[in-house]
Amino acid sequence: MKPLQDIYHFAEQQNIVVDRFALSNREALSVVDDDGECFIAIDPAKITAESDERTKLVHELGHCITGSFYNQYSNFDCRQRHENCADKWAIRHLISVDDLDDAVAEGLCEIWELAERFGVTEDFIKKAICYHVHGNVASELYF
Repeated sequence: MKPLQDIYHFAEQQNIVVDRFALSNREALSVVDDDGECFIAIDPAKITAESDERTKLVHELGHCITGSFYNQYSNFDCRQRHENCADKWAIRHLISVDDLDDAVAEGLCEIWELAERFGVTEDFIKKAICYHVHGNVASELYF
């Protein structure tokens, strides 16, 4: 499991500012300014566990690193495409196929066990399994 502090350190190395403050409609979000600088906000009051924070932070980093931002005012922008891109980057960053295979070989086969092993949410581990097995993050199709 990648320590949460390492993920914050990675953000710092990438010059991505992560701030913690109250958000009205979300637990976390990422934005890019006109100069191309990325910023992440996390609402600590809405984080349920360290695994939740790790999952949200790495997902938002995925938006920043891949440039996957959508314009809510455009009829021609596909939000899900950007979300999937951020999820795929997050999965590659946290859970390699080899690490997932090793965990299963050790006997961890329940979703909750795998999520606990990698320090992520159960929803995220489902996406990781789908990505490594099927090449997509459409966990609703398989679980």
